[in-house]
Formats: sequence, structure tokens, C-alpha cells
Amino acid sequence: MTLKFGTDGVRGVAGVELTVELTVELARAAVRALGTDEPFLIARDTRRSGPMLEAALVAGICAEGGSARTLGVLPTPGLAGACVVARAPGAMISASHNPYPDNGIKLFEPGGRKLRDETEARIEAELTALLEVGRVPHEGKGIGTAVPVPGATGDYVERIVSAVSPDGLRGLRIVADCGNGAAFAAAPRALEHLGAEVVVLNATPDGTNINDGCGSTDPSGLVRTVLEVSAHAGLAFDGDADRLVAVDERGGLVDGDHILAIAALDLQARGMLRGNAIVTTVMANLGLRRALAANGITMIETPVGDRNVLSAMEEHDLVLGGEQSGHLIFREHAVTGDGPLAGILLLDAVVRAGAPLSQLAAVVTKYPQILRNVRVGRRDGLDAAAGFWTEVRAVQRDLGADGRVLVRPSGTEPVVRVMVEASDETVATTAADRLTAALLTELGSPS
Repeated sequence: MTLKFGTDGVRGVAGVELTVELTVELARAAVRALGTDEPFLIARDTRRSGPMLEAALVAGICAEGGSARTLGVLPTPGLAGACVVARAPGAMISASHNPYPDNGIKLFEPGGRKLRDETEARIEAELTALLEVGRVPHEGKGIGTAVPVPGATGDYVERIVSAVSPDGLRGLRIVADCGNGAAFAAAPRALEHLGAEVVVLNATPDGTNINDGCGSTDPSGLVRTVLEVSAHAGLAFDGDADRLVAVDERGGLVDGDHILAIAALDLQARGMLRGNAIVTTVMANLGLRRALAANGITMIETPVGDRNVLSAMEEHDLVLGGEQSGHLIFREHAVTGDGPLAGILLLDAVVRAGAPLSQLAAVVTKYPQILRNVRVGRRDGLDAAAGFWTEVRAVQRDLGADGRVLVRPSGTEPVVRVMVEASDETVATTAADRLTAALLTELGSPS
């Protein structure tokens, strides 16, 4: 059995799919592909399986002649930032927004950038060789060293608070839902450092309660608390804190599309929106597209995944990009999605505007999006499914300029994702049902 990279590293049930043995070999492969010039920096979220997989990563790295520095529990962007400073490769142990039995490993190239496609391919090839051919043993001084490094949370907090003026959030009452994940210490500390009054939710991780009815995967408790304490806003993070979902003072959800629009307009007003453009993915709501166009801002579209967003930002030399899911990249400050940083910059824009968050978020009028994950019998026949594509074109004609259709096959399972967006939810639902039926007619149901 081997591991394959998905849109954001490798992931699976810890101990079953993501085993200690495979993790050791993945670590060896990473050393072979990324080199040993600098020690690997390793961090993890709060899952029960985190220390086990950390030990396996350390063992594999050292056995292959690399060295490791363990940073403990830290948000993914905290690790990426440490890799930037040290010019080192990194490994984050997290399954992001998944439930606690799952875990994953995200690898970073030296300097903190997520793996490029060619680097992933090299690591996969090395992993296959290790599993099929075996390894060359190292001994004596050829074995690497492992050292714990304290203070990583403090370093991360210092980096993100420097993005705004000292005491820049003074006067704001903020609710922070840490999701019992990696931001449980860093996010409240950063907000308090900037002068905010902070009400903290779900910051007592026990190894099994990460993302459990809380954080960005379930902000219902955050909504209630924002209203109960009359907060100016609420911020919710996922397990590794690389994404953000916000709540306005009225209890309304403010997702990545809203935050991108708010940040783009704020940067534009200050003459800081380089290229007068941002990057986002094919999942961006039509409401965001129209809000940007109305303000003369170009939107560059990529496939799903903040790695793809960053690549386009680098290609076009842009400062802002992100996803509807809340992965937001402020390239002047970070090389990956950063939930706590995005929250700080969002609140900074609220303070500068002198207006409530609900008013700023209203620049985006959301169009209903209906998503169907359709299990099919023959996913590989999608391109040749002429009848289905004829139906797609017909639906798009019916929707006109007030809607769109997006079809994406899953890269890992026999699923085709069909998304329909329209100005009316009933219209979108009817169209999605119509396309689902056509898809099943062409490709069949799974046996």
C-alpha cells in the first residue's frame, strides 16, 4: 500500500490508512526529495494521533540522514512562517477540518511553500522505490538528530500581530472559536495583544474534540455567543487554523468570498491592491464576481486548493487570494492560508471603515449554490458522456448571465461534483437535479 497526495497533502484514518510504517517511509522519501541542507521543522494539531505520527516522522527523517526540529502544537501557517524564517522544509501533522480519528501530513518545501506538482511527483516516486526496492541503511554520524524547539507559538503570534498597528483592535469585543484545534493558544493571545476584548470558545483540546461541533465546521455556537455578548464579530478556525469563517455582529456568516471582497476593497482604497486583481477558485460565488467587477477589480480563477491560488498569485505578482472555504492568503504577510492572520486583517478593515462587519460584508450578495456529489459507475467516461454535456449546455443557456454550472470529477473516488448557481434557489435545485439524472443515465450508478 502507498500514499497519494490529494489537494492538500496525504490524509487518512490514523493507524489504519495513515500508519506509523507508511509515515516513516514518507519521511524518508521527503528527505530524499527535499534534501538535508536544513533540519525539517515539524508541527501538529491537537489530535490524539499527533504525537504518534510526529515520532514516526522524526524516526524516518533521522534514519534517512536528515535532522528534525519539533515545534509542538502550532497552526499550519505558524509552521510555514517558521520555515520561511529558517529557509527550512517542514511537515505539518493535521487533517484540517476532518474529525479526530483522521490525520494527515502536509509537506512544505524549504522556505515554507507548499509542494509544487513536480516536488510531489518526486516524493511519490521515492516513496514507491522505498516500499518496493528497499533502503540504504545509515549509521553513526549518518543518522540525523532531533531536537524540540520551544517558543514557536510566541514567534507566530509576534509575526501576525505585526501586520497591523499596535493596539489596532482596541475597543472591539471579539468571540474566538478555536475549534479545540491548533489555534487554541495563539489566536486568543494575538487578539488580546492587539487590544481586543476576547471571549474564547473551544480552547480546551483533549485529543478527541477537535472540530467536534465547533470551529469553522460548525459555527452555530459562535453565532449564539456573538449575539449573547453583543460582540462586534466572531472568528472561527478549523483544526490546523489555516482557514477562517467569521460572524458579523448580527449573527450572519461571513465566508471566504465576503472576506476576499472586503479585503480587496480595503486594499484598493489604500492603493495597495497590486495589479488591481485578486485570485480565487472556480467555487467563488457569482456574487463575489459581480462585486469585484462593479469596483473594477479583476478576478483570476484557479482550480480548488490554496496551493493553486498561491501559484497564480506568484505568477501574476498579486497580494490577495483565497477560497470560499476560508483559505485566505495575504502574500505580503504569509505564504499559506492563515486563519488568525486573516481574522486580524479583517477586523483591522472594520476598524478603518468605521462601519459594522455586516455592512462591509453586504457588498457581496450571495447567489444560491447547489452542490451534488454524484457517485457514478464510470467516472473515467465523463469526458465522453455526450448526452450529459449536451444537458449541461442546455442548463447553462437557460440560466443565462444569472447563473452557471460547474462540473468537477473527484481525484480520489468515483464521484462527480455538480454545482449549479442561480439567482433563485428553486431554479438552482431543479437544474442540479436535472444534471444529476443526466449524469447517472450516462455513467450509471455504482454497483
